[in-house]
Amino acid sequence: MKLYDSIGPNPRIVRMFMAEKGIDMPRQAVDLRKGENREADHLRRNPHGQMPTLELDDGSYLSEITAICEYLEEKYPAPPMIGGTPEARAECRMWTRRVDLNICEPLANGYRFGEALRFFQKRIPVAPDASPGLKMIAANRLQWLDGQIAGKDYLCGKRFTLADILLYCWVDFGGEVGQPLDPANTNIASWFARVAERPSVKA
Repeated sequence: MKLYDSIGPNPRIVRMFMAEKGIDMPRQAVDLRKGENREADHLRRNPHGQMPTLELDDGSYLSEITAICEYLEEKYPAPPMIGGTPEARAECRMWTRRVDLNICEPLANGYRFGEALRFFQKRIPVAPDASPGLKMIAANRLQWLDGQIAGKDYLCGKRFTLADILLYCWVDFGGEVGQPLDPANTNIASWFARVAERPSVKA
């Protein structure tokens, strides 16, 4: 297998997931700033032109971070980062879905349609007027999540999972692009500090 890697929170999620599981494989960098992800070579790997992409041993390609991580979990089940039972997997998938739809997506598009508009406007459809509202939605859902995580070490209780990796990478990214975590979200702030101590965050 080979991972087509780049800057940005989504490739970081896969790298962090791999680091937690002790998976090592060849990587090939794709330069997003130069637009290599929109060139023919990469579009053959991923027609959406997004990152990351995983090349499988049979020469086929897999994209979308949750699909990549699900595949790697099945190939390398230990240690489980999604879950070792149907119940544990379902819990992780539930939180991963909630975080992705309600926090990551509006946070990302709030940035793409706002601070990064000049970069993205020639690459994807953009809606500049939507940027403030999207940022508000992400902030509101983080506030909701702060209550949900009260008294828990991680989103799935004592288990550190893909859901935590997804949330950590996007909250960290938000702090770099004008959407810092509200300090009033004390439970998430404590959770963020716990995750930041894990060696995998440097992957």
